[in-house]
Amino acid sequence: MSRTCSLTGKSVMTGNNRSHAENKSRRVFRPNLVRASLWSETLGARVRLRISANALRTVEKHGGIDAFLMQERDSRLAGPALKLKRRVAKAAARRNATA
Repeated sequence: MSRTCSLTGKSVMTGNNRSHAENKSRRVFRPNLVRASLWSETLGARVRLRISANALRTVEKHGGIDAFLMQERDSRLAGPALKLKRRVAKAAARRNATA
């Protein structure tokens, strides 16, 4: 399982630790990933994703996973999020066609 956010694509970065003597030693900056179950109103189902805590806050700010996906540009979404966005859009179109 890669250390990558399913929504934003945020992943591991590398850098240096610096001591008081300014010695450099390599280190890894890992994203704060959490397993989240988000309710999709459009799909009428729970969606389980491994996302960063920052992405979770952003989803809540937008008012849910459906609103977040529809407002976000495709270029800013990771692969699993794009698939989910297409599923949500298709379900929304079906729901609007029947209503």
